[in-house]
Amino acid sequence: MKVSLRRLMLLLAASAIAASSLALAACGGDDDDEATPTPAATATAAASPAASPTQAAAYPVTVTDMLGRKVEIKSEPKTIVAISPTAVELVYAVGKTVQGRAASALYPEAAKQATEVGTAYQPSFEAILALKPDLVIADSVIHAQPNLRQPIEQLPVPVIFAGANSYQQVLDGLRLVGQALNAQPAAEQAIADIQKSLDDAKKALAGKNVTAIAVLADRDQTLYAAKSTSYTGDILKQLGITNPADALPDSGPFPGYATIPPEKVIEFNPDYIFAITPAPPPAPRLTTLIPTIPPFRGLKAVTSNHVVDTDVELFVQAPGPRVKLAFEAITKAVAGQ
Repeated sequence: MKVSLRRLMLLLAASAIAASSLALAACGGDDDDEATPTPAATATAAASPAASPTQAAAYPVTVTDMLGRKVEIKSEPKTIVAISPTAVELVYAVGKTVQGRAASALYPEAAKQATEVGTAYQPSFEAILALKPDLVIADSVIHAQPNLRQPIEQLPVPVIFAGANSYQQVLDGLRLVGQALNAQPAAEQAIADIQKSLDDAKKALAGKNVTAIAVLADRDQTLYAAKSTSYTGDILKQLGITNPADALPDSGPFPGYATIPPEKVIEFNPDYIFAITPAPPPAPRLTTLIPTIPPFRGLKAVTSNHVVDTDVELFVQAPGPRVKLAFEAITKAVAGQ
């Protein structure tokens, strides 16, 4: 059974034991934020059409959400409940606000004023309905799973599913939310800003010709590398960075990630390693542990001090409009900009 990568990241954040034991293993040879989608959910989200930008919305309006569902919204929503960090960020990115949010949705700062309605994995339907929402925005990645999707769809209010597991899905989610909330101009501006950030990053990285892998570890001390079918791997791909892990066969419990044994890391010998640590400081960081592992000490990334601490929230837990910050982080690490 596939495991929620983003959920696991938060579980790991509660304990630094796994991170500490990673070095030993390699030398010898709020609860749940978001879910990594099952392969079916990822395929559905990727294939589903996003709402296209239109002129000023005339209600009632029918939108096609990111699970391919047609949803009629009878009047412009005033009371909005968003039940994942990504969904909340999409709303604020188009200039609107939420009155209800998942407890783990803490960005932007203004969102903290909204009422908590459970977590992304365990939304409280009583709390949602108590707010008398005009629209509920669920997550097309997390909530595509049947055990969550079905009860959400049964809510007696309009529900749309919007989320992101790739750069393109961030843009699609903004367009969908912009159409649903009569905020198309703001959505298009947010999209333009993100596209510019990508263009700027690609210009800064032009001619660098670097290789990089992005890795994380689970509590069993196993390393996983992001492929281009993951959100993190897609960011590397969009920036034109060669990711040797992309050639690995799908393996392990996390869709979009491949189990990567130490010998493969040595074989790839990347210029950069982007290390994702689930636990916040002062827990041991993968960036400090990786260089201490004897087989890794001669890696180019280690000898050049190019093992980079990578924000778990930006790259795993809350994919969305802040993708431009992810682009900037990679660019700063590689090009110093």
